[in-house]
Amino acid sequence: MTEEIVKSALSKVMYPGFTKDIVTFGFVKDISIKGTDVHFTVDITSSAPEVGQQITDEATQELTRVGATNVAINIQAPKMPRESSSKGKNLAPQVKNFLMVSSGKGGVGKSTTSVNIAIALAAEGKKVGLLDADIYGPNIPRMMGLQGIKPEVNGNKVLPLKAYGIEVMSMGALMEEGQSLIWRGAMIMKAIEQFLRDILWSELDVLVIDMPPGTGDAQLTLAQAVPVTIGLTVTTPQSVSLDDSRRSLDMFKKFNIPIAGIIENMSGFIAPDTGVEYDIFGKGTSGPMAEEFNTKILAEIPIEPSIRTGGDEGKPITFVNPTSESSKRYVAAAQSIIAQIDEINATGGVDNAAMQPNTPPGVSACSTAAAPKKAAPASEGESCGTGCGCH
Repeated sequence: MTEEIVKSALSKVMYPGFTKDIVTFGFVKDISIKGTDVHFTVDITSSAPEVGQQITDEATQELTRVGATNVAINIQAPKMPRESSSKGKNLAPQVKNFLMVSSGKGGVGKSTTSVNIAIALAAEGKKVGLLDADIYGPNIPRMMGLQGIKPEVNGNKVLPLKAYGIEVMSMGALMEEGQSLIWRGAMIMKAIEQFLRDILWSELDVLVIDMPPGTGDAQLTLAQAVPVTIGLTVTTPQSVSLDDSRRSLDMFKKFNIPIAGIIENMSGFIAPDTGVEYDIFGKGTSGPMAEEFNTKILAEIPIEPSIRTGGDEGKPITFVNPTSESSKRYVAAAQSIIAQIDEINATGGVDNAAMQPNTPPGVSACSTAAAPKKAAPASEGESCGTGCGCH
């Protein structure tokens, strides 16, 4: 019995929910062989006991086939995820935590970030869902390799699609490819509520929500529909993007959503032939903005050709090339987000009660009839006091 034989046998053991084996993932460590006795450690990313048990059973079976008579496996798993302590209105109570991924403008790589952060969270042992709330530009199905696949309907509920161990739902999975969506704000708001209430999401640790650009109806609807645990802003190094990203961060403050940090996308360029990183659009320019909002840059994601090809081909870089520099940075950002979510829940969680409209049924929150009789006029930048979020 040799280490080569052991690794060859273990390479047939797939990590549950993935198409890669535990050796390729680098989870097998500290192999010790004495005759036909084999001892080793498997450092897994899931806290679910059934994952460790499945790996133990399959690894023992494969090693027995090649001649091992005594197999001892030490499963190293993270602690079970903490329950959310969030309070207030929640249309998807089976979801423990909600991560809102936002940007002040389009074209900054928000959907790419949402996909790779979701996969990185799953690789850290979390049960993850990905909701594409960018109704007008639903790109998530293509990026997750789900283009053309329609979800199943169970009664009056819809089953989410699945890819890379993640539950996924998007308007792009419900529409015909290339079809334009010409909806007013009220319909967008209703669609987001249905994505939360009428999709059969599992008991998820985190639901990553890819928001449309801006700070409008969709963002307000989400904040009123579920207690958003934490918010993530995506920007690029240019000043035009940073100006709009400030608005996104300001929105989190006004919605009382804790800020996880900033992902600075297109931050430098990694040459595919040499691996050398160049600053072509700037890098680290989000630093002053992070300080302004008492947060931090979670990751500086460079322009890497494999990110673009992976998004176009439905093969996210964090899954297909986990050793790449960009993947490592996404994983580091995901680890920081997990730590912050745990801290938020340990200190009382979040509450969206203050976000709820306070107008009588049937009365528009923005109508004059809804306003308090003696309310003082709102100055520029302040709320009108009705809870409509129009300022």
